[in-house]
Amino acid sequence: MAEYMYQTQGTCSRQIRVELEGAVVKNVVFYGGCDGNLKAIPKLVEGLTVDQVEEKLSGITCGFKSTSCADQLARAVRQAYQREEKNHESHPYR
Repeated sequence: MAEYMYQTQGTCSRQIRVELEGAVVKNVVFYGGCDGNLKAIPKLVEGLTVDQVEEKLSGITCGFKSTSCADQLARAVRQAYQREEKNHESHPYR
């Protein structure tokens, strides 16, 4: 299982920690932001694939902002997955 930290942009949350097992989201923790929502979102996405998270959450906005914590999570899981794939290509025998 790989763990990644993602610095959010344009949201109340400051950072998201994502754990992936292959393309499956295993754990999500938000730092900062609206407590209730940021406890609920991880429960809804854990066990989903990166593609499923992106499909459900990409493009969601928050008030006047062009992004949201959910949208940032979609970006975070995609970035984490791409890093993991790149890392695997660099070290195929891990």
